[in-house]
Amino acid sequence: MANPVSGSGAALLILDMINRLEFPGADRLRPAAEAAADAILALRDQADAAGVPVIYCNDNHGDWKDDRAGLVRSASEPGCPGQAIAAKLAPRPDDYFVVKPQFSGFYATTLPAILPRLGVGRLVLTGLAADICVLFTAADAHMREYQLWTPADAVAGEDPQRTRWALAVMNHAMGAETRPTGELSLAGWREATR
Repeated sequence: MANPVSGSGAALLILDMINRLEFPGADRLRPAAEAAADAILALRDQADAAGVPVIYCNDNHGDWKDDRAGLVRSASEPGCPGQAIAAKLAPRPDDYFVVKPQFSGFYATTLPAILPRLGVGRLVLTGLAADICVLFTAADAHMREYQLWTPADAVAGEDPQRTRWALAVMNHAMGAETRPTGELSLAGWREATR
């Protein structure tokens, strides 16, 4: 059973953007991911200015010995398809980093323990892939009664139609705001959800 959230603060979640992009379909995902990285970087700057924590939730791609440093190092290797995104969005020392074993950022991770300690009741969900990891994380967050904003320009997927479908599901079934960052700022969303 989901427990109601206890805080009213916000956090920015960045899902799977530290990624080698070397899997089937990654070539279709990469242009959308690179565009989303720019929107995510702008949101990260807004989060920094507002004192909002930034939390990376990243797959370990089945390597159970890997950690934050190893994932960043791997995605940053010269010639790696995900190198430009990893360079742009590499986590800073004060950012949180959660390694996830499955699609949802909540499943078998420390995220459910971190968020209450940060007083978070609102989540900005960004990253990859809109119709898989972002959608599953949104569903778990919704069941835990978090308020959600999934900016349409800060998520990416292999197929634009499936990305639009996933955003529609998050909006209609989970009450997530999905307006892009060009129409809504972090400050504006926080004010609207107070």
